[in-house]
Amino acid sequence: MTSKILLEIENAQVNYLGKATFYQLNFIWQEGQQWAITGDSGRELTAFLETLRGSTHLPKGRISRTFASEYIAQKTDEGSVHSFRDLIAYVSQQYRFRNKSNLQNFYFQQRFNSSEADEAATVSAYLKENSTPIPGPWTLEKVAALFRLTPLLDSSILMLSNGETRRLALALGLLRQPKIYLMDQPMTGLDQESRAAFGDFLKAIISEGIHVLITTSSAEIPEGITHVGELKSSGKIQIWERENYSLNKNQSKDLPWNSDVMKALLEGLPKAENEVIRLENVSIRYGEKTILNQVNWQVNPGERWQLKGKNGSGKSTLISLLIGENPQAYSQNFWLFGRKRGSGESIWDVKRPIGFVAPELVRFFPSNQTVRKVILSGFFDTMGLFKKTTAEQESKMNQWLQLFNLETFANLPIQRIPLEQQRWTLLARALIKAPKLLILDEASQGMDERQRVIFRETVQKILELTPITLIYVSHYQEDIPENVDRIFELS
Repeated sequence: MTSKILLEIENAQVNYLGKATFYQLNFIWQEGQQWAITGDSGRELTAFLETLRGSTHLPKGRISRTFASEYIAQKTDEGSVHSFRDLIAYVSQQYRFRNKSNLQNFYFQQRFNSSEADEAATVSAYLKENSTPIPGPWTLEKVAALFRLTPLLDSSILMLSNGETRRLALALGLLRQPKIYLMDQPMTGLDQESRAAFGDFLKAIISEGIHVLITTSSAEIPEGITHVGELKSSGKIQIWERENYSLNKNQSKDLPWNSDVMKALLEGLPKAENEVIRLENVSIRYGEKTILNQVNWQVNPGERWQLKGKNGSGKSTLISLLIGENPQAYSQNFWLFGRKRGSGESIWDVKRPIGFVAPELVRFFPSNQTVRKVILSGFFDTMGLFKKTTAEQESKMNQWLQLFNLETFANLPIQRIPLEQQRWTLLARALIKAPKLLILDEASQGMDERQRVIFRETVQKILELTPITLIYVSHYQEDIPENVDRIFELS
């Protein structure tokens, strides 16, 4: 017996973000199939998802969404405004939250200032405000329990960790009561425990009749998936049933960068003269909630550390202390580069010797900030370029553009370029001022498999060529460069 077709793409030419991406895309999604789509290009995987949800342009070919036929017929008879999108939930990698005035005007420091966190809704209020009126099996209490959000319901969304924010986005998708649930790299940002439990989450929602399609790496196909598709750059999709799919990839460590340009740009990176970090019994609390409890840590010049811990263990809060964004630093026994915090230094004195990369930084740049402006802002430690630059600074920025193959994106807003180019832009911004300490917080999150290897090996080369001190945060051990040989773990 032939299964019912839920969605079909036939011989489609697909234009995504104004560029032709696929020339002859074909895909059939049948009832009972749960899909994982892999591929070598994160941009193309996102374009495929955007095609399914109707957000790309098809000059040729067609797409039929028969899963929505009954719903559309019913709403048409009722005379109600409707769309097949009413039945689709989509979790992208670029979700943005708004404050209570419905404006996206948060700034990065607000995450760590308890007096300003009230500008954002609580987790509970945010889920209520953004759920759908369509009836269905998913209640706020049910999704909160499923995603381990129940203890966080009264917390400001601005105070959530990267992984907690991802779980919130996934929970919100369920409250749409979807028939089709699309997720773009849903396990990025999740700790090992959450990734291990992701298959249980999939099985729970599939049991309620939801059909799932996710993009993911070929090494992470969760339980519950029945079919795997590997998307080629031509638009062809090679298909396997889950039990017949095996990982067989040999990722080269060769870098695509000009080694002479890279070496010249890194020549100015200095080594710290004094101990880089010293924490003595550091404790951070927000109201009744303790985030860091009696933390002690010392980092010496030239050391390379991996900072580990589950989602919500306080990694982001600890990093906020190091980069000068947490106002509670002044009440702690805490030294940076041999100088006790709160001894008369300015915020700019703290930031000057530190380069910092985190994927959420992109959300806090004003919408008019182009790639070139973002890189140049690294000289001034500001979330955007607001000062006149020198010819020397412009020259250095152009060299970083050239090194990371970003020239074609130079004048585009950073929020409108592919995720992998965003990550290289942020790395260039961090390095352009020749820092003594480099902090990489899930810095390759959202990159496809090949790009993650290139990112890891690029950082490895930086460590080989310079005396820089490094703190590297990642939930994926395979992303850690070889020269990172020390571990500090938060419980």
